Amino acid sequence: MATSASVDIAPADPWGFDNSYAGELEGFYVHWQPAGSPDPSLVAVNDELAAELGLDPAYLRGPQGVAVLAGNAVPADALPLAQAYAGHQFGQFSPVLGDGRALLIGELVDRDHRRRDLAWKGSGRTPFSRGGDGKAVLGPVLREYLLGEAMHALGIPTTRALAAVRTGELVARQGLEPGAILTRVASSHLRVGTFELVRTRGTVEQLRQLADYAIARHFPAVPAGDYLGLLAGVVEVQARLVADWMAVGFIHGVMNTDNMTISGETLDYGPCAFLERYDDRAVFSSIDTGGRYRFGSQPAVAAWNLSRLAEALLPLLGAEEQAAIEAATATVEGFFERFDVAYRERMGAKLGIDGEVGAGGGGADRDQRDRELLRDLLLLAQEARIDYTLLFRGLAEQLRGDRDAVRGQVLDLAAYDAWTARWLHRLGLEAGDTEQAAAIAAAMDAVNPLVIPRNHLVEDALAAANTGDLAPFDALLAAVTAPYAAPADPRLASPGPEAFTEAYVTYCGT
Repeated sequence: MATSASVDIAPADPWGFDNSYAGELEGFYVHWQPAGSPDPSLVAVNDELAAELGLDPAYLRGPQGVAVLAGNAVPADALPLAQAYAGHQFGQFSPVLGDGRALLIGELVDRDHRRRDLAWKGSGRTPFSRGGDGKAVLGPVLREYLLGEAMHALGIPTTRALAAVRTGELVARQGLEPGAILTRVASSHLRVGTFELVRTRGTVEQLRQLADYAIARHFPAVPAGDYLGLLAGVVEVQARLVADWMAVGFIHGVMNTDNMTISGETLDYGPCAFLERYDDRAVFSSIDTGGRYRFGSQPAVAAWNLSRLAEALLPLLGAEEQAAIEAATATVEGFFERFDVAYRERMGAKLGIDGEVGAGGGGADRDQRDRELLRDLLLLAQEARIDYTLLFRGLAEQLRGDRDAVRGQVLDLAAYDAWTARWLHRLGLEAGDTEQAAAIAAAMDAVNPLVIPRNHLVEDALAAANTGDLAPFDALLAAVTAPYAAPADPRLASPGPEAFTEAYVTYCGT
């Protein structure tokens, strides 16, 4: 297996790596070494995540820990490698992509006996860099740190940042920017694109080997060799994940198949953003000029990506091709039902509606009325450009007696009053039920965040960090990791300026 050129990297104390990917999937990667950092300095360490992984935060902050986080030292039991994968990017197939600026350091088994990947991001060129420098700059590194921790605090499956370091060099992006490396933690970095690569460039036995590994690592309840069960498992976790995104107003921005994980974790925080004023057509990514990955299209895109996974798995689904295609198609089509259930359960909770979708009295008729109740609210919100996050907090305040918390923002008062009457009836509330209304409002506040990483605040924090001022980043990080509580600074829970929101554009950060 090829490796990078020799670099002067001293071994560090063992971290307890246990490298199943390197040991079981030879041929799916290239052994490689990080480029190193000329003058590293620590920016942030995630103490909570370090403890989960059985690592000592004090060690990570010390010279040996920083040397590893900066790519200047490799733990003795690590096996750094660049993973290979393909992918459909904006619908077009790229046969070989791979880790162009990331390296898998190795795997740790955490304190809850979960296997977790640790990877450098921005550690230099790899064989898959395709002409790029393989490096990262501080702004995108801190964006990923901030957004991943915000999503984790919201209960949404996600990759997370263990640490961020400055490399001590300037990297050419939008001018010269401070270089940085992120140490990312994931359940794994297996993606739909991993299967696409093996399907198109490998053998059926290699495909089986990869699928067996994915089942054992991520879907242990699926019987060995049940590859349709593997597909169904990925469909299920992705349906729940996209429902989570839609419930909080998250726009991924670049839902290529190489950014869809098998584990169901959010991967890649490049051109992502959170909705402010509600618009299901919202697009913020500079490269999504056609709106392929706009907010309201995310469920359909996820199903399209899952179809690509199904195609990759076809050789394992039975000798009779037509039967395999029909089984795979039915499994992928099940995404929409699973998404619908997950989404309506999340949105029902946001509206104070108790109980699982399809359960209890009313059955299909009640479920249809609930769909219409949510649809009509979002139509009112889109028409009036109401802030999506604060809309649901406003509804809770309405239950506490503030009649104009939302009504004061709508354009069609008669339509909103009619909607309110339907909503209160669905909640079982009548005039004077103040105690029950207060209890429902409290339950709504427990699932509706007050704080999200608002786009203007993220940009302000990253701009300050580039000048050496981390105070805005630290304040925003503290606020978004306690999303249901009022922040010390009320501005951290306030919408951005309208002019900023309308003109906001995000970039991939490469």
